Amino acid sequence: MFMITWLFVLHSTSSEDTALELDHNLLPNSKHFSTFDESSSVVKDQNSESSFANRAILLVDNENVEANYKTKQIPETNYNPKCSSMHAKVVLKVFMYDLPSEFHFGLLDWKPEGKSVWPDIKTRIPHYPGGLNLQHSIEYWLTLDILLSELPESASNSRTAIRVHNSSEADIIFVPFFSSLSYNRYSKMNKVLQDKLVKYLTAHEEWKKSGGRDHLILAHHPNSMLDARKKLWPATFILSDFGRYPPNIANVEKDVIAPYKHVIRSYVNDSSSFDSRSTLLYFQGAINRKDGGHARQQLYSLLKDEKGVHFSFGSAQRDGIRKATEGMQSSKFCLNIAGDTPSSNRLFDAIVSHCVPVIISDEIELPYEDVLDYTKFCIFVRTRDALKKKFLINFIRSIGRDEWTRMWSKLKEIENFFEFQFPSKEGDAVQMIWQVVARKVPFIRLKINRSRRFLRSLHGKDMGLKSIL
Repeated sequence: MFMITWLFVLHSTSSEDTALELDHNLLPNSKHFSTFDESSSVVKDQNSESSFANRAILLVDNENVEANYKTKQIPETNYNPKCSSMHAKVVLKVFMYDLPSEFHFGLLDWKPEGKSVWPDIKTRIPHYPGGLNLQHSIEYWLTLDILLSELPESASNSRTAIRVHNSSEADIIFVPFFSSLSYNRYSKMNKVLQDKLVKYLTAHEEWKKSGGRDHLILAHHPNSMLDARKKLWPATFILSDFGRYPPNIANVEKDVIAPYKHVIRSYVNDSSSFDSRSTLLYFQGAINRKDGGHARQQLYSLLKDEKGVHFSFGSAQRDGIRKATEGMQSSKFCLNIAGDTPSSNRLFDAIVSHCVPVIISDEIELPYEDVLDYTKFCIFVRTRDALKKKFLINFIRSIGRDEWTRMWSKLKEIENFFEFQFPSKEGDAVQMIWQVVARKVPFIRLKINRSRRFLRSLHGKDMGLKSIL
């Protein structure tokens, strides 16, 4: 009888019959998100990787590319959220420093009235400069959202983050320094502000208690925190990519990748089709780049004379944004090639233009990729393959109407995840970023608790430290 009972227990707990129970309440409530479910894992060949549906993104050496594209069908994930809204369980409690205005809205020429360091967002919101300044404006939108969370009229199930004024109650300590704006508009003053910020933070008890591990710092422009990052590295950074950060300072495990704000206007009421978009492949931007952007010049030489390809120099000056808007909205595919850094706002311009992105950037990190499967609406090609003669153009030409239409439809479904706006709305970029931060909190707590292991033996029983739990 003992043996029979034991066999029954083994059978009932086997991996074939029991799947890991995932808390879908930690994920946004959307069918567009994927989870790590072994029951729907993708079978991949050792020498290839899968892309959208039956497309391969990496092919072995073979000039006849069409013959090798067919791979096993990627199964669709079944989404069964336990709750209609993640916010029934997960609300991120944010303690925000009342930094002097010179670190944030003062950079927008706003002057405080009375004792408050914050503008009265019910009456007037300081204007953020346009053009390319907007692409790194994440700091502005997140700060506004936290300020809005204090107003009674902002109470909503769609809200992910709320402000708390007692840091011991907080999940994260938010540092509202507009570092990208400071770098873009006041580059000489930027280093001074970084030095001031380091002194301000390290003097506060919140930093001392955790060593900065529970702090959230915005550094979306790759050059915006080049000095302070060496001293503030234990914190979680919000970045555009890791191109100019050594892995001991910033990495995908510790930090958050946020999207750029697109500078091209969204394609509202897009009724275009595969046939109506006359340009096959589109790129307009700087062609000669340093660092990882060497491929742009080589791709220009390979593609400039191909039929259906628009590959030219362009900038945001004069009517550059208007031309790029028209070009992307009339193209089937848009190239996103690594430049000085692995990422650029061109990817997000393509997404809101519903122009299927072709990503040629081997080191790129993508926002929300832990829950969002980009292969459903993007094409990925390794740089070494893209630089083979005729490889890329043959690959793109082989993608037919039905497959392109599926990706185009998916772009229209997910574009809101990359939209910055005020007030923020459910499922937009602001809420998505806060949700990524919320998913980092358990790891942050783990780091803090581990760091305290030997404090008692080193400092005695009166060390005066509190658990963050």
